Amino acid sequence: MESIIIDEPQVITIRPAAVFAFVHVMAFMLCSLGFLLLAWRYWPGLVWISLLSAAFGLYRFWFIRHICYTITPEIIRIRRGIFFKRTDQVELYRVKDYILTQPFLLQVCGLMNLTLKSTDPETPIVWLRGIPASDLVDTLRGYVQQARLNNKIYEIN
Repeated sequence: MESIIIDEPQVITIRPAAVFAFVHVMAFMLCSLGFLLLAWRYWPGLVWISLLSAAFGLYRFWFIRHICYTITPEIIRIRRGIFFKRTDQVELYRVKDYILTQPFLLQVCGLMNLTLKSTDPETPIVWLRGIPASDLVDTLRGYVQQARLNNKIYEIN
């Protein structure tokens, strides 16, 4: 499973797993199959709806697989898009809270969702979805603490 790539000792690149993307497009594929069966049985014009649903499902699979999370000691960079690319960056010293969730299906596949709450006005919540289960939270916590020390950021409650 190609998910975590470590380029340098401090740069982590993560992509959502293929299983995660497949589960998210399964409804479109089942819908496509249903319309194909209806087209065969009742009206052949439904083949076009079936093809459209399958095409959208394949596009969505490709879109999810092309999301790239890059974590450095200073920033989190989220790159997504196929035809229209978008890159969001969040400074690590702005991260306030970490929420790790593993629904049953993700546990079975060895995956997790990581939600980061930040004080960044543009991206107050950062989702890392469908990533391999690992000790990324501990690594991220260390990066956040170091970034706060480097930028002399102190939290006042």
